Amino acid sequence: QVQLMESGGGLVQPGGSLRLSCAASGRIARINAMGWYRQAPGKERELVARITNGDSTNYADSVKGRFTISIANAGSTVYLRMNSLKPEDTAVYYCNFLLIPNYNSDEANYWGQGTQVTVSS
Repeated sequence: QVQLMESGGGLVQPGGSLRLSCAASGRIARINAMGWYRQAPGKERELVARITNGDSTNYADSVKGRFTISIANAGSTVYLRMNSLKPEDTAVYYCNFLLIPNYNSDEANYWGQGTQVTVSS
């Protein structure tokens, strides 16, 4: 019953900005970490940014200084602010929550449906 709803993707010119959002719903006991991944055609899915509820963050080297991940709504929503976008940022972006559905359950990964980001002139 846990679902992640993504929004915010679209077409933007190089140098532009977008903000992606992902909201979790359903029965969730604990959210341990949230992140954004992306997958370009013909390439493997890669980590873009990750954050824990303790505010520890990790970024891919290719996006450091341009992208910012943040949490809102007591950890139920994660954002990715993308500035100075480049054509190589074009990909499908997926949000990820590492969470425990019930306090007696194992930790598991949940994924959003993906949102397309296209950076082009």
